[in-house]
Amino acid sequence: MVAVNSTMLALGTTAPSFQLPDTNGGMTSLEGFDGAKAYVVMFICNHCPYVKMLRREIAHMAGEYQDRGVVFVAINSNDTDNYPDDSMENMVREVADQQYSFPYCLDETQEVAKAYRASCTPDFYVFDHERRLAYRGQFDDARPGNGATVTGADLRTALDAVLDGEEIPDDVQKPSVGCNIKWKPGNEPDYFRR
Repeated sequence: MVAVNSTMLALGTTAPSFQLPDTNGGMTSLEGFDGAKAYVVMFICNHCPYVKMLRREIAHMAGEYQDRGVVFVAINSNDTDNYPDDSMENMVREVADQQYSFPYCLDETQEVAKAYRASCTPDFYVFDHERRLAYRGQFDDARPGNGATVTGADLRTALDAVLDGEEIPDDVQKPSVGCNIKWKPGNEPDYFRR
């Protein structure tokens, strides 16, 4: 398990568009949720221990903030040929097991991950109602083995600020840490660091 940091896409960036297949057999895009008060785009997968330790709290937080007009979308960009635990079939199981209330999409070409400059799982992005990037980084300080309690404190702070129309403090903008996205051989982006 090699930990990498997120690349910290520039604040103010407009959310890159995408249309991806989801575990419900449909297609998901942010444009399909026009009128949301905020958008959370997260790059996760099924097998990463960093994601596994957060997924219960992610599901809980999503339910809480969806009631406040926030859209959550999860994207798995891993190479499913070499990492079959992350296949669509297993994503469907993951949604059922974790009771995710948000779309979980497969980025088979990995082009969406590149558009967001996503590097690791998990990697979180919060966009305001105009789909401008307000936060990118970690869920909280918890990591496998560090003993910290999973709270989602950083993502909560970011979402509360966006919903209240306030600036997110700079000290909250901390890179996420997790397993690197499993790029298909030869498909690694220019920002990829081992």
